[in-house]
Amino acid sequence: MNIRKITSMTMFISFILMVVTSIVLYIDPQGRVAHWTDWHMLGLSKTEWSNLHINLGVLFLFAGLLHMFYNWAPIKAYMKNRARELKVFTPSFNVALLLSLFVGIGTYLEIPPMSTVINFSESIKDAAAEKHGAPPYGRAELSSIKHFAKKQNLDLDKAIELLQESNIQVSDSSVTLAVIAAANGLSPQNIFEIIKPASNIKKGEGHSSFPDSKMTGFGKMTLGAICNEYNLMYQVVRQNLAKKGVKAEAEMTIKEIAAANEKKPMEIFDLIHGIANEMQNK
Repeated sequence: MNIRKITSMTMFISFILMVVTSIVLYIDPQGRVAHWTDWHMLGLSKTEWSNLHINLGVLFLFAGLLHMFYNWAPIKAYMKNRARELKVFTPSFNVALLLSLFVGIGTYLEIPPMSTVINFSESIKDAAAEKHGAPPYGRAELSSIKHFAKKQNLDLDKAIELLQESNIQVSDSSVTLAVIAAANGLSPQNIFEIIKPASNIKKGEGHSSFPDSKMTGFGKMTLGAICNEYNLMYQVVRQNLAKKGVKAEAEMTIKEIAAANEKKPMEIFDLIHGIANEMQNK
């Protein structure tokens, strides 16, 4: 066997497979959506695709190090000047370094075209969230049926009764939605749809509490709509945002508020989340 050839072919195959996993992870739904809806592609879940990508990366790295070892002479030749003197910062190396720094720093500063690549991925993931549906709060599937019912203002006994009517047995209220779903070949989202009629919230009352994680389409929602949806007093929210240096109006979307105040939508979410918690604890 030729180790040099095996190394090169391993690099080639792992690179191709990493391209595939990278594409999948670029377009797959956000984790909270994927876990909530039991999302799969080609039979693999988001976690399985992520694990595959990591291990292929380790294989590619190992093969790459071996490839450098077996091809150190050509690499050294690339790092020599016209006088055949070894020099790290050759014109070729400098161009490669500048290109890498441009992509790295550009990504950190969120400038085009790096920001365009990231934003396009986020738009795909947001579309997937709207298509498949998002959990009411982060990692809701890991909540026990009892905790989930409390968070969503559901009647626990009625929820369990609805599950039993659907031939889904719940032996203990401490069992998580994920476990119940897996045992019955369903997704946590399916379980929620079954128990949703057990809600104690009357139509038009809105939600009982502001969610702990950013909801689907949050950036496109206006501040006024969010206040109505989660029973928050708009003037109080607006005044508290102003105290934190954020100017906002009811008709402005979260993205517009974020842009106007040179912040990210997630930062605005965190501010509103904190304000909502303060209001609910009074």
